[in-house]
This record gives sequence, C-alpha cells and structure tokens, in this order.
Amino acid sequence: MNEIQAFFTPEEKKIFFSEYKKLLRSLYSFLEKEDIRKMRSLLNELVSLECYGRDRNEINGLVRNISTALIATSEIGLKRTSILALLLYRPVLKKAITLEKVKETFDADVTLIISRLLKTSDLYARNTAVNSDNFHRLLFSFAEDVRVILIMIADRLCMMRMGKQIKEDTDRKRLAMEASYLYAPLAHRLGLYTIKSELEDLSLKYMDSKQYQFIKQKLNETKRSREVYIEEFIRPVREKLKQAGLTFEIKGRTKSIHSINNKLKKQQVEFEDIYDLFAIRIVLDTPIEKERSECWQVYSIITDMYQPNPKRLKDWISIPKSNGYESLHITVLGPQNKWVEVQIRTIRMDEIAERGLAAHWKYKGVKEETGLDEFLTNVRAALEANSNNPMDLMKEFKMDLYKDEIYVFTPTGELIKLPKGATVLDFAFSIHSKIGGRCISAKVNDRNVSIKHVLNNGDSVTVITSPTQSPKRDWLNFVVTAKARVRIKQALREEAAKTVDFAKEMLQRRFKNRKIDLDEPVLMRYIKKKGYKTVTDFYLDISEERLDLNQIIDQYIELEKKERDATEHNEIRSAEDFVATTEVEEKSTQQDVLVIDKNLTGIEYKLAKCCNPIYGDDVFGFVSTKGIKVHRTDCPNAQEMFSRFGYRIIRARWSGKGDNGYVVTLRVIGRDDISIVTNITSVISKENGVTLRSLNIDSVDGLFQGNFSVMVRDTASLNVLTKKIQTVKGVKTVERLNTLS
Repeated sequence: MNEIQAFFTPEEKKIFFSEYKKLLRSLYSFLEKEDIRKMRSLLNELVSLECYGRDRNEINGLVRNISTALIATSEIGLKRTSILALLLYRPVLKKAITLEKVKETFDADVTLIISRLLKTSDLYARNTAVNSDNFHRLLFSFAEDVRVILIMIADRLCMMRMGKQIKEDTDRKRLAMEASYLYAPLAHRLGLYTIKSELEDLSLKYMDSKQYQFIKQKLNETKRSREVYIEEFIRPVREKLKQAGLTFEIKGRTKSIHSINNKLKKQQVEFEDIYDLFAIRIVLDTPIEKERSECWQVYSIITDMYQPNPKRLKDWISIPKSNGYESLHITVLGPQNKWVEVQIRTIRMDEIAERGLAAHWKYKGVKEETGLDEFLTNVRAALEANSNNPMDLMKEFKMDLYKDEIYVFTPTGELIKLPKGATVLDFAFSIHSKIGGRCISAKVNDRNVSIKHVLNNGDSVTVITSPTQSPKRDWLNFVVTAKARVRIKQALREEAAKTVDFAKEMLQRRFKNRKIDLDEPVLMRYIKKKGYKTVTDFYLDISEERLDLNQIIDQYIELEKKERDATEHNEIRSAEDFVATTEVEEKSTQQDVLVIDKNLTGIEYKLAKCCNPIYGDDVFGFVSTKGIKVHRTDCPNAQEMFSRFGYRIIRARWSGKGDNGYVVTLRVIGRDDISIVTNITSVISKENGVTLRSLNIDSVDGLFQGNFSVMVRDTASLNVLTKKIQTVKGVKTVERLNTLS
C-alpha cells in the first residue's frame, strides 16, 4: 500500500492502519478469498487519482471512509457487501471507476448499494437534509434498501466524532442540527440506541457547549458518590441472584448527557434534584426458551428486596417494541430512600437493544423483522401519497419516529401496536383502509365511543362501519398515525378530483348553452384575478355552489372584452422608442433582505424575539402557525425546534445590505467607576452608523452592569463596536443578549 502510505500525515497514517486492521478482523470471516487483494490494489490505484482528497476542513477522505466502515461493521453490524460499497462509493461518484468495473471486480449487489447511495449523493456529501427534495430522495432510498440509511448513519456518527476538525462553527452546528432532528431519531427507530445517544450528546455539545460542559462537570463531581451508591445497591442483589443459580452480569450505567438535559428542562429542577441519573442493568446468560421465566424470576427477587413503583413498570418482554427492543424496566426504592431504575434482559435482548437491526439479522434474519417491514410499508405509503408535497412528507415521517407505543386488541384477540394518543379511527385504518374509511364509531371494552375516542393500553376494540360513510377533512385534526393520515388524504384527493371533473364539465356545458367559445388562457387569468391559488379550489367552489355559473360567465365575457379593447388601442411603437423596465422586487416587510428556502423573496416573515437576529447572523426559517419566523442558528430554542419540528425548518440567508438597521442589546459588565458610562456612550456615539437607543444601568458591590440598546447595520458593525467597548478602561465583559431589554 505504498501509494496510500504517502497520502497521510504521520497521525493519519497511524489512525488509518490501526482502523484498517480492526476492519479486516471484524470482516474476515465474511470476505471472499480474493477480496482483500482486490481492494488493496484498487485503493492504491484510486488514491493516486485523488479520489479520496481532503475536504474544505482538511479531513482526509480515506481516513473518513475507513472510520465510517469500522463503525458500520463493528457498531451497526453491516458486512462485506455494504462495506465494499461504502469504500468504493466516492470513486464511482467522482467517475474514477465505473459501476461496471466494480461489478466485474466484486459482484452486482455491491454496485446495487453504490447506485442507491448515488441517489442520495447531495445528503451524503454533507448537504443539509432540510432541503425537501433531498429529504424525499433519502426516504425513497430508505424504503428501497435500509442498508443505505445504515451507511449514512455510520457516516454522520463518524463526522460528529470528527467535529473538532470542522473549521467553521456554523458548519459544525448545521451538522449537529441535522444529526439531532434526523439521524438520531432514525437510529432510535432502527433500534440503534447506543448510536442514537452518542449522536444526541454530540449534538448538544456542539449546539450548547456551555450546558453540555456543565452537566459533564456535574457528573464528574458526583461520580465517586454515584459509584459507591451503585455498589451498595448491587451487592445484596448479586448475592441473591447467585443463590438462585442464575448466570448474569450486573452493572450501573450513567444516563446520557442529552437525556439528563431533557430532564432538567422538563422537570424544571436543579441538577442535584434529579434522582434517576443512572440505571442498574442485569443481563442474563440463558437459553432462549428460558428467557421470560428467568427475567421475571429476577424481577421477583429484586421487588422482594426493594419496594417497587407499580406505575413505572414497563414490560417490553411480553410485548416487544416495534423496533424489536425487549427489556423489563422497574423502578424501586433503594438505600437512602432513592428511586433506582433497574433494567432486566438477556444477552440476546441486550445485543438487540445496543445494535438494533444488526442483532436481528444475527438472531432472526431480516425477513422475520415484521416491525421494520411495517414501518417501511408506512414510509412507502407516505412517499406515494405525498409525492407532490415534500413538507407534508417530512411531517408524516417525523410523526412515526419517536412516539411511545400502546397495545390494543381486536375482537378476536389479535394484538395491534399503535402510537400513544391513537384514536379509534387510527385503529380502524390500521386494520384496513376500507374499514377506516367507513368507520362511524366503535365499542371499546363493550362501551360505545366516537371515532375520536383516544385508546389506552389493553383496550379491546370493535369497529362499527357504515357503507354510506366516507373520509372527512376534519379527520386529519385528530388521527395520529401516518397510515391513517396518508389514506385519508388519498381518499380526499380522489374525491376532490371527481368533484373537479364534474364542476369543469358543468361549466363547459353552460358556456356551450350560451354559445360562447371558452378560451382557456383567459379563464386561467380570470381564476387568478379572483384570488384563487389553484384551479382545483375554483372548481371546488363551483361544486359547493359558492360561485354562480352565470355570474362567472358574465365576468369572463367582461374580462375578455377589456383585454381585447386594450390590445386594439395599444399603440404600435418602434423598437427605437422601446425602453426596457425591470420589475421592482416585492418586499415582504421594510427590512426584506432575506432569501427564504431556495430562491424565494417577497415572502412574509418575522424576526424571532427569542434570539433577535440581525443582518449577517447565520439564520434559518421556522414555519409557525403565525407565518415564517427567522431565528439565529445559535438561538436558545434552535436545538428543540430542529429535534422536534425538523420538518418545519427551511433555509434562510441574507442578501443585499442591512441598511435599515437592527436593534441589539449589549450587556456590559465591569468595575463600578464614575466615568465608565460616559466612556462607553462616547464610544457608541463616535461609531459610524451606530445609534444609542436606550440604556439601563445597575451597580452592586463595586460591580457595574449596564444594558445598552443600540441600532446597528449588521454583525460586522456590531463586532467592531463590541471590540471598541471592550477596550474601555474598567470593562470586563461585553455580551450580546438574545432578547431586547
């Protein structure tokens, strides 16, 4: 591998060959006889063609690929075909090698995965998944071949681990946002809990490093006392389990920084008041036929020793989660009256919990993984139903990722899994689309309920249908499953299409009766002039008798006459007299210097009050119920918006100049001196293009604190002003506040 050796710095060389050896050890039993020789030869050839060149952050492409391959095989469980495809994807993309050559060297399945990776090349190359077209391609690849998504999750984890090497903070935050709102939920849905937790922790680290470091420091400070407590809890349990003749491993596991941060926000408490910072995990070594009985035996032993909390019992052994997760969770009152979560599972269950799909392939074979098959079926249905509306598609998909599950029964005793909050109508659609479309009510536990009734765990449901019932638009307001939403929208579209055809035929017939030739372009201009956004809306109003046909025709004739008269009276001008004019760009507000999404201007938006963005800040758009709100990428609420409402995020960038000015509040802290305020205001007044709007000052124990609201043009002028204020004698810190004071 001479070419490859010359391609690295000493540090990269060390990393590459270490991970290359680990990769071979992990894959050795799955490789064919000539694979290693062929791959070495190809890599030497491709490196010389600069296929694995450094990116703009100087990250070595081959080191990234080998690191990703190692994650894919050792942490996700992908084998020969996927790893070869991953290593050869970039050379194929750069046309250094053809798919035919790959097929000839290896086999058709390797080329199949590469061709599917090529469909998502924009995403794989580090473009943001917020772009709705890219999102559509991503989901299509997901539905087509789940290995493509597993490779992309491995790549994103690799990039997140290399986060320190990314030069621009905005690029790092964008990567973190993407991991938070898309790849972590995907990993969760596929059962890759360890990877999901790491992606979430790294996202928090890059998005809110102050909070991440705070929690990390607190965990380090309490580590010793936590370890002592865990050992105090475990010691008697270990003895009892040994006496029962069980083979097991028992350990304490600290919860992820991200989940602790969520608890701090949700419970509104101090770090010291969070009781469940860790969980005890008991992993049994037992044959599959004894799994359930031994897990419940452990449950019995622990609850004899410690008082259980019945409300916090979670039995995912009797009924596993749809992504295959199996475990028994209990919360008991341990020593010092502290609540402790205990997880009971077997080696097989633990491997599935840690490695998701890979473990299913090992234990069951992927074809038997019905939970995943059902999920992929829903993804395909969503793709089919929302092909023309990417924002809807993103919303439907997002709904299925993180929801807790409930379990209800059909009259024959069949178990149906639904997301928490599911209604009778969701249940009906989960049985069959036709049953859902004709559902009028149900009997839940022998009690009559409406289609809006929210189901609970263990309910027995009998659906009541009527042949005259059909899907209604208001059903979309209360169903929660993607399948129900997709089928309702499909039915509504089909019904609307029939209605539109009928209304169109009716209008044409009325034109014919009045012996008027219908000119389609004139009609289109008439519909637009009436304020309709789509032709469909116009015909729907006709069908629902909100428009009078004779009145439409009279107005059409009037418009046609006006247009004809205007054409006849239009002066014939020579080319010499013609002066070209340019359209004035329509501004949505006085300060419209933003381009929303791809190239859209003239769209109404508001600057968010929670972070107060100004010209030059890195920003994004958030589609709220009150229109588009523009936020800074480092907004305090950004991470939650991206993780919970990723489908509402749209791109935004500044254009033109920020001449109109923006109000910013600077908090200045320094030594309390009689001249400090005068000196600061003097600096502000002398700065070109900066105006002092208001100030609010306070002093406590010799410390001065002042909030100065100033009008600035952009971030560049703000940065200059900040640096000048910092040079004022006695000033210690100058900080920009998110909100205006």
